[in-house]
Amino acid sequence: MKRALISVSDKTGLIEFVSELVKLDYQIISTGGTKKVLDEANIKTISIDSVTDFPEMLDGRVKTLHPLIHGGLLGVLDNCDHVAQMAKYDILPINLVCVNLYPFKETINKPNCSFENAIENIDIGGPSMLRSASKNHKFVTVVTDINDYANVINEIKENGDTTLITRSKLAAKVFRLTASYDAMIAQYLSDKCEVLNAEKTTLTFDLKQTLRYGENPHQNANFYTDGKQYAYSISSAIQMHGKELSYNNIQDANATLQILKEFKNNPSVVCVKHMNPCGAAIGSDIYDAWDKAYNADPMSIFGGIVALNEEVSAKIATEMANIFLEIILAPSFSKEAFEILSKKKNIRLMTFTLDGNDQVQKFVSVTGGILIQDEDDYNLCDNDLRCVTKKVMTDNQISDALFGQKIVKHVKSNAIVVVKDGVTVGIGAGQMNRVGAAKIALEQGGIKCVDATLASDAFFPMDDTVRLCATYKIASIIQPGGSIKDQDSINACDELDIAMVVSGKRHFKH
Repeated sequence: MKRALISVSDKTGLIEFVSELVKLDYQIISTGGTKKVLDEANIKTISIDSVTDFPEMLDGRVKTLHPLIHGGLLGVLDNCDHVAQMAKYDILPINLVCVNLYPFKETINKPNCSFENAIENIDIGGPSMLRSASKNHKFVTVVTDINDYANVINEIKENGDTTLITRSKLAAKVFRLTASYDAMIAQYLSDKCEVLNAEKTTLTFDLKQTLRYGENPHQNANFYTDGKQYAYSISSAIQMHGKELSYNNIQDANATLQILKEFKNNPSVVCVKHMNPCGAAIGSDIYDAWDKAYNADPMSIFGGIVALNEEVSAKIATEMANIFLEIILAPSFSKEAFEILSKKKNIRLMTFTLDGNDQVQKFVSVTGGILIQDEDDYNLCDNDLRCVTKKVMTDNQISDALFGQKIVKHVKSNAIVVVKDGVTVGIGAGQMNRVGAAKIALEQGGIKCVDATLASDAFFPMDDTVRLCATYKIASIIQPGGSIKDQDSINACDELDIAMVVSGKRHFKH
């Protein structure tokens, strides 16, 4: 008779799976709560302590860590020496292991989870058995995912055992699981100890979606998430309507929400195309913000993404329905708004949460490595600004300057944003020189640039940008300062009657 060791925290499908194993002449070894559930279902089991002749102890911390268990898992059955040693010490083979781990991630994600509770949900025996069985998968079937139950049973019915290729795939799945499990624990403990610049980093993500293709049709791609609930996050967003998200949709939606997160205290709307904002506005109400953001650049928004930080109303939805949009993101949609927009088959309607964790680090891959840095979450306030010109900004210009700096840090460098009355009127992104970015933003703004404020992500290495601003009648400029030629730009502002403040904070985005 073959033996199966069953010990699971997730009891989904347990009774059906084990009942089939019993029909296939497996003897069931079980522990704790799993054994209790099986016994109550009138499934005959034997306890771990009857196998080991040693009681469970230390509040269940020690029960499966025993030679009679691990010898049964690790014995190489076509090795004569192993077989002889197993016979000498009365070690019987264990042919199948079904274990899933203590719910560590679910535990630490609960509000007000105590450190002690987190520690008690670090599984020791489970990973040990899984690793032992997986190492010896030539002879042992190891199951940790309830989605594999049916296939395992079917193969045993057809062949008398699972196939080696199946056992190999299941073993690989186990090592992915235990690696991820240990990574979560390592990160949790490192965070608790406030470890900086760790000598190793381990990141773990779960597959959320297999994508049709990547950035281009010839590229394969998948979407993985860490399973945490984040504010203003595409990974936590819920799709209510429309076709499946693409790789580029996810990138654009993420960029849109990161910009919108800058404006938590005002009704705000952000429009994005190819990961750069093409319109952003704060308004007296959410419709006012939408109207301003759309009219900031009604051409570029075609095929773009819109995010709002308040509910989409029927009035807004009626106007949106006349535009080709890829995605609309909002905390909610009114019933009427949803009915209007869902008539468009392909448009993605998604809700996101305003509350949740804040992501504090950003990860970027490079060939053979990964870059990790803090998020650029520095928000300027009035006290950060230092006026360097004879002309002083008005209160409204200071407000626009702060608004512009929030937008410009999300625009690809070199970046220039022109703002007037809390609305973007021109955006220049991703240019190889600063005056080139300014030309794009100012030409886009045109007549709207008169008396507007220009924001730059980095300092002016020469005064040419200031002189270009004067031709469009820009009234004020905000830039970080720090160039050895700062005074040239300051002198040009004084000559041209333009107010300038420096912030001391640059916002490169590569």
